[in-house]
This record gives sequence, C-alpha cells and structure tokens, in this order.
Amino acid sequence: MEITGRITANSTVHKVSNDKQVVNFSIAINDNYKPRGSTEVKGVVTYINCSYWFNAKTAEWLKKGVLVQLFGLIGLNVYCNHEGKPISSLTFHTNNIKILTFAKKTELIENGVMSSIAKRKKSETADDLSF
Repeated sequence: MEITGRITANSTVHKVSNDKQVVNFSIAINDNYKPRGSTEVKGVVTYINCSYWFNAKTAEWLKKGVLVQLFGLIGLNVYCNHEGKPISSLTFHTNNIKILTFAKKTELIENGVMSSIAKRKKSETADDLSF
C-alpha cells in the first residue's frame, strides 16, 4: 500500500532491544469533498501513526512538515479506554520512505541538517571546476 502525507512532529527513535531500534512518526493526510447539494467544500484530516524498522538514522530527515510517500502495510489498533469506551487508531508499518518535499530551510538549519548538506554540495562543486 502507498500513502502520502506531511509529518506532524519530528520523528523519534525508540530502542526495542540491544540491536533493534524503531523510528516512530505520524503523518497527516488532507482530503476535501463537497457534500451532495452543497457548495461548501469540507476538509478532512486523517492522522496515521507510522513505524520504520530498517534504519534508525532515517529519523534525522523525518522532521515536522516534510512531505513523504510511504510504502508498507496498514493496520488498526482497537482498545477500550479507562471508561470502557472503544478507541481506535491507524498504524502504518513502513517498508520504504520517499521524501517528496523537505521542511522549510529555517527548520533544517535549526536541526543541523543543512550544514551537512552544504558541506556535501561544496565538496561536489569544487571537483567540477574546469581550470
């Protein structure tokens, strides 16, 4: 299955065992529709909790506002709260992540990601000089 949405908060890494880590994050998927017989457009936001088990270093790129395309399997968690009321949430077990749009440049600078990108680009362009 494939879903696309924006990350709602910076991702977190949780250590599960000595050698296993999971990256957790949440995305929001926006949708619009127009009810029958109405001219008013209504918006619906669906929030999905996601987990990624393959590479914990991916978390440094999964920041609030990043637009991602995810591939994996969807699941549903259903439980009763302390009042006995049934609660549910969507979960997405991600196999592959494709970043479509990064967060705003100021957010990346604050998180230290921009400095590593700038260093990489500087070293690439220095080799391309013709003189």
